[in-house]
Amino acid sequence: MKIQTQSVHFDADVKLLEFIERKVGKLATFHDHIVSAEVYLRLDNHSQVHDKFAEIKIQVPGHTFVAKETYRTFEQAIDESADSIRRQLLKFKERQKN
Repeated sequence: MKIQTQSVHFDADVKLLEFIERKVGKLATFHDHIVSAEVYLRLDNHSQVHDKFAEIKIQVPGHTFVAKETYRTFEQAIDESADSIRRQLLKFKERQKN
């Protein structure tokens, strides 16, 4: 699976990129035919508490899964987005079986 990460208006450090690779890479265990994954990171300066925005897009043949989260840290936002994508993948796989 090809994982592409884009950070808007800042440079993501190596530790964060490795975290993204690890979290998004685990999603391949839930669906065999993931074509690509895109991760967008953005600083949101409008709010005081939650100011880190992460969006994950996963493409499988014939469908695209998207999850967006905003938290205090990018790690939390990525973790929650990956969990949301995992649930979507499991539901999609279950619907295909039935």
